[in-house]
Amino acid sequence: MSAARLFVVCSVAALCVWGSASTAQAQIYMLRQDDGTIVLSDKPLGPSAKTFAVERAPSVRATRPVSSTGGSYVSNSRYDTLIEEHAGRQNLRPDLVRAVIQVESGFNQYALSNKGAMGLMQLMPSTARELGVRNAYDPVQNIRGGTEYLRQLLDKFGGDEALALAAYNAGAGAVSRHGDAVPPFRETREYVEKIRARSSLYSGGAAPIYKWTEVVDGVEVPRYSNTKPKTSNYVVVTRRRAIVAAADDEGTR
Repeated sequence: MSAARLFVVCSVAALCVWGSASTAQAQIYMLRQDDGTIVLSDKPLGPSAKTFAVERAPSVRATRPVSSTGGSYVSNSRYDTLIEEHAGRQNLRPDLVRAVIQVESGFNQYALSNKGAMGLMQLMPSTARELGVRNAYDPVQNIRGGTEYLRQLLDKFGGDEALALAAYNAGAGAVSRHGDAVPPFRETREYVEKIRARSSLYSGGAAPIYKWTEVVDGVEVPRYSNTKPKTSNYVVVTRRRAIVAAADDEGTR
């Protein structure tokens, strides 16, 4: 492979280790993708990855972190089409989905957390099964499932993106137990703020989200919009409950 074709992608950017008097070791994982791309990470990349120990390095760090304006240390344009498609299907802002993927996996489709979360949007095995995702490392299935799950959480918490993201990280039960607020967990609060730094968050409230169902090829498909649909059977999603709306404005309750 020529040097021009060798593009190194790393979920921690250009990896750098610093010296230490300690004899501790850091581990770096390497995986070569089918297209020849080499992925380097400080997180396990799966059974086919190679592992390298870096002696006298207590950890690894990024030399070029993600910018607060949303700039990525990984070339992520390869997923733009998928993000646009599935964000549109779930009435999500593509920039929000990109921010979630950036924070969750650094656009590493083979990312695997120490808790078992998998792929671009870091789906837990149980969540993946519920969403019908058979291969969480497949970008198509992962983004489809991740956006669907994020949509479910937004519906549950009235369109409040901060609460939905907190639930994505810590679980919907944790958010509910803390009075529909971001739980006081350091990891969860930092998670929400990292995404907020890359995509402005809507806090819910005045602007309604409409949900209705259309039949496509004999299959019921949920649709979402912030514009009132023409159909008479739709639902207005609010923070704590869904209000069934009638055909005309006067009948809305």
